Amino acid sequence: MKTSNGRFCFFASLLIAALGPSGVFADCECGYSINATSSPFTDLLETDFLHLKDLTRNKDWVAQNYTVGASAARGPFGKRASLDNVVANPLSSRYDWSGRGVAGGDPGLQLYVRGGEPKDGLIPMGEIATGRLDMSHGSFRAGIKVSDVPGTCAAFFWYFNDTEEIDVEILSKQLNDSSSPVNLVLQSPASQKAGFDAAGTPNFNVHQLPFRPDRGYHEYRFDWSPEKVSFYADGAWLKDMTMSVPTSPGHITFSHWSNGNADWSGGPPSVDAVMTVSYMKAYFNSSTPSRQEDYRRRCTKPTATNATCVIPVQSVAPDPSSRDGNSTARTFFFNQQHNMTVNQTDSSEPKPSHASTMDMARTINIAAAMFFVYAVSSV
Repeated sequence: MKTSNGRFCFFASLLIAALGPSGVFADCECGYSINATSSPFTDLLETDFLHLKDLTRNKDWVAQNYTVGASAARGPFGKRASLDNVVANPLSSRYDWSGRGVAGGDPGLQLYVRGGEPKDGLIPMGEIATGRLDMSHGSFRAGIKVSDVPGTCAAFFWYFNDTEEIDVEILSKQLNDSSSPVNLVLQSPASQKAGFDAAGTPNFNVHQLPFRPDRGYHEYRFDWSPEKVSFYADGAWLKDMTMSVPTSPGHITFSHWSNGNADWSGGPPSVDAVMTVSYMKAYFNSSTPSRQEDYRRRCTKPTATNATCVIPVQSVAPDPSSRDGNSTARTFFFNQQHNMTVNQTDSSEPKPSHASTMDMARTINIAAAMFFVYAVSSV
């Protein structure tokens, strides 16, 4: 009987190893929440641009290639987006979080607006967008340093169509030692009626920042719920907007552009201007039925320890060029932690799917049960 007891203990240890002490297969299986009491978001997408070497091999982002004429661009110039103006400039070591990029200058993903008046009437610009189009309510965050060359618009935004859009835009011509505004916008049917000039609508706010966004990296964030969109900078609340809140799923875009419109971007810039992105973190509900079903399958014990993970607040400027860059720029990524992104889509190495994790655990359990039967029968 003593041998049987030993075998029983071995069987129990296998089950604990397979399921974990809380009975769940992985941490964060029930999602990611803004705080301990808020409803969790089902999905995440995180990208560390400080260490991304080649955007073309990344599965989550698509560099945009398109041409828009002056009329459609609503300015005296049109726009030409191309891969040539999207440049990966990572840090030289994956262990470092501060310093210059491998090509010199600010590290991260660089989006260029080329300087000078274009001969073809199209200002060269850089833009990237997520491949996923299923991003609904969520929390969206990015580390950005904008250009100090007047004449461009640096934009971080969520987009479904021209009347459902959440914008964070910084105009380099507005930046000086006495003024550092960020333009917060919800494009809506009202802005459409005004010729997409949102300035006269309730969903337009110019907020003065307590820092120069062209002199360092800062986190810009918006939290989107069915009731409102809340904007933040370096973790500090800026503004709530409650009218014409979007209802459709969409995607995230970073765009650095100019159309020469004196009422907005100004420009074109006299020399090449660059907007640099150090990271993007999106925690959201997916509109895709298969993703929703994946969530229902994996979130079987929402009250279990670590089933839901709280998203850390970035309250310090995540600046790799600061004196303490190795600590301030090293922000938290769930996809860089062990076992926190099972069955998720992110920009790190592919994770095993939840289905494969379940199959592996089920195989272990069956083998353990068979061994248990053998052990008991051998008593």
